[in-house]
Amino acid sequence: MSAQSIYDTAPLGSLIRYSNREPRPPERFTRKLRTWNNENGLGRLVERYPGDDRTGYHSPAHFMLHLGNWGSQDVIVLTVRRAYSVESALQFEIVDLPKPGSVRILTSYDGRDELRHLAPDMAAAEDWMARNRYSGMRTEVVTDPDPVIPPSGVRRAA
Repeated sequence: MSAQSIYDTAPLGSLIRYSNREPRPPERFTRKLRTWNNENGLGRLVERYPGDDRTGYHSPAHFMLHLGNWGSQDVIVLTVRRAYSVESALQFEIVDLPKPGSVRILTSYDGRDELRHLAPDMAAAEDWMARNRYSGMRTEVVTDPDPVIPPSGVRRAA
């Protein structure tokens, strides 16, 4: 799938695989392997941004994948997310969709939703919300089929 089709069809919480379509280099080629790992991986779709066109400025629509959290003893020290433009040359694939009945915990800013956590049920979602404080949190139960709601339209300068 193209990046544009991920932006248009994948619901928040989907597990997305991205690839440059190149074979994985052998372990002994550490620099090539590091580069390959940057362009091939797996992440959870957590946010969509509409494009922005103004006089003298163009920003295509893009989406954000959550690649992982690093830390120890239940303390997250580093969160890694990566943005991909709908014009990206990488190949994308939906590996897994959120299960019906699971619960998205969302926050909103400037008309865009951001997935903070995907819980298996409402009890787990409420427990996560009690332990993690974000302003304006809300829950959304995943339905079957799960509709894709793109962010509000392109902002334009006056």
